[in-house]
Amino acid sequence: MSDDVVQYPDQRYPELVPGLEVNQVADGYIVHQSDRARVHYLNNTAAIVMELCNGRNAEAEMPRLLQLAYELAAPPIGEVEECLKTLRAEGLIT
Repeated sequence: MSDDVVQYPDQRYPELVPGLEVNQVADGYIVHQSDRARVHYLNNTAAIVMELCNGRNAEAEMPRLLQLAYELAAPPIGEVEECLKTLRAEGLIT
């Protein structure tokens, strides 16, 4: 099996911006952004969304991945969209 990832041009594949210092804590992540002198506190769900931002997962697939991870009845589409919007606005993902 190949490590190649098929990406579709009409979808976004977010990635973490370079230079972040990510530390796992009991209830999520503490992310230090030295170029902006900022510290971000992410809860467990936001931490998982951030982990999915590896350039290989399409934004459209992330709600389904969270649904599977948390055994939810329905994919949390709105919540994931809002989380991605916030991570992007804070300069943590592309």
